[in-house]
Amino acid sequence: MKHILILAIAVFCLIMAQDDFFEPGYSIGGYGELHYNRAQTGDDDATTTLDFHRFIIYYGYNWTEKWSFKSEVELEHNFVADGEGELELEQAFVNYHTERFGLQVGVILPSVGLINEYHEPPLFVSVERPEYNKYVIPTTWFGNGFAVYGSMSGLNWRVALMEDMDGDAIGKGIRSGRGKGYKTTAYDMVKNMSVNYTGISGLRVGGSFTIHNAPTSAYFITDTEGNSIVNDADSASVGFSLMEFHSKYNANNLYAVLEYGSISYENNPLDYTSSGGYYLDLGYNVAGLIGLEGKLMPWFRYSDYNRGNNDAGQHYIIQRFGLTYWPISNVAFKFDYGTHKTESAKDSKTLINVGVGYNF
Repeated sequence: MKHILILAIAVFCLIMAQDDFFEPGYSIGGYGELHYNRAQTGDDDATTTLDFHRFIIYYGYNWTEKWSFKSEVELEHNFVADGEGELELEQAFVNYHTERFGLQVGVILPSVGLINEYHEPPLFVSVERPEYNKYVIPTTWFGNGFAVYGSMSGLNWRVALMEDMDGDAIGKGIRSGRGKGYKTTAYDMVKNMSVNYTGISGLRVGGSFTIHNAPTSAYFITDTEGNSIVNDADSASVGFSLMEFHSKYNANNLYAVLEYGSISYENNPLDYTSSGGYYLDLGYNVAGLIGLEGKLMPWFRYSDYNRGNNDAGQHYIIQRFGLTYWPISNVAFKFDYGTHKTESAKDSKTLINVGVGYNF
């Protein structure tokens, strides 16, 4: 009895003192991708490029088991000068996290689609990100704001409030309206709500709703010399709502992705009332069939999206075939071939892409 009592006291003390075993520390990671792209329309001369598209460094620090800091800095196209290339602080937020609840404050990402939050190159099969994740969902979408999130029994939810969009720049989609945290306003705020279910191994299914209301009056933001900056008199005058659904299954050698999104506009300067579309990926890992280590996946993609109403000149149809090889889960070698065509165009654009991506 005495030994049992001593053991119980020892276990109790261990539980109560578990924070004493936590050591504050930092973590470093990142990802990147190199792309070769060849494009040809009809009998026109082909264009070819070789581009180290993205180089990202991640830095994080854990103060306690619950409080941490996370950040990402991104360099695009290997160079920044004369309006070329980009250097961006893509994430930088204080994070509070418990088993069921969390809080983020700083430069954050809205939870919209599969790739906006989780966009490391080994996570998707094509060399370039799907066009859907540029012209329907403006990946990567980030900005100043805060979010609360939680999970229970495989069900994950998140609510985020972020900076205003630049309404003057919205037209064919909302991508060009992103403020990227640069001297942005907070009059109306982007509201983003999402729910995802991950309770089955290899499956992620969910959706989100994002809204930015058109204001009732114009807003100005000025610098110390009285000059209008970023958001001018009509800024944020375009309202929109984005509703999207997504699902992904990646297990038992099968790979299947479906994303669908629809945007409704208010006061769009191009008189567009809606845009949106979808894409479907299907692939199968054949590495085991030929005795190859890692994963080797032939895949097919079909995509259909419209950047404005039912405008035939903005209605895109994409078919793509590819082969992707992961020698390890953090490195992917990619090849894809496909056609890209608008409904009104006479000729299709033929695309050949080769690339390698990594994350750590």
